[in-house]
Amino acid sequence: MVREMKRREKITALTAYDYPMTRILDEAGVTIIHVGDTLGMVVLGYPDTTQVTMEDMEHHVRAAARAKPCGLLAADLPIGSYDTARSAVANARRLVQAGAEAVKAEGGGEILEQVRAIVSEGIPYFGHLGMLPQHVREEGGYKIKGRVPGERERLLDDAAALAEAGAFALVLEIVTPPVAAEITDRIDIPTVGIGSGPDCDGQILVTNDLLGTFPWFVPKFVKPRMNAAEQMRTAIAEWKQSL
Repeated sequence: MVREMKRREKITALTAYDYPMTRILDEAGVTIIHVGDTLGMVVLGYPDTTQVTMEDMEHHVRAAARAKPCGLLAADLPIGSYDTARSAVANARRLVQAGAEAVKAEGGGEILEQVRAIVSEGIPYFGHLGMLPQHVREEGGYKIKGRVPGERERLLDDAAALAEAGAFALVLEIVTPPVAAEITDRIDIPTVGIGSGPDCDGQILVTNDLLGTFPWFVPKFVKPRMNAAEQMRTAIAEWKQSL
């Protein structure tokens, strides 16, 4: 379904880590509901995604899957869970058994063996290029990709390789917009951008950023559509006053 949406209609993707948010997103008609390893930050309180485990992901996938969404329920393979083709397949199966309908991992040419192994098992694979949050510590922060000489070519090559390996769609995270647009035009699978400009086939956001429920850090490229944290504080204060 998602693959056929390329150049036809915009793909919408948002994160969910539990049953009620999955239901809300599905009732709103979101195309892809993604149980992302961003739960490490916005649910578990870690500084980044590098401490998220397979057990964490399985727990949250099960919660989301109980909503039985009509939208595609995808889930991240966490850091260290796809170092080899064998571990990638084993852990992808664990997420599917927990209720995921597709899995996502970070990287291009360096993980093609793992991607092909996952796809050969009949598990839909969602690619991820650009800024790779699981590598944030070695990168020294979140950096725009496609500006440095050679990055454009690597991104184009990796995108083509992932499409050839069987990925059904591709997240482009913090890729400079001209390069994101070029990738989108060149490959025959949809691109789903985050901080990568308006020309991708769709957009993905962390729902907490969109709704303002994690106000302590908001990425520069996000325009929150509401300030739910402040509304919650107000409701709690009013309740306290009413006692």
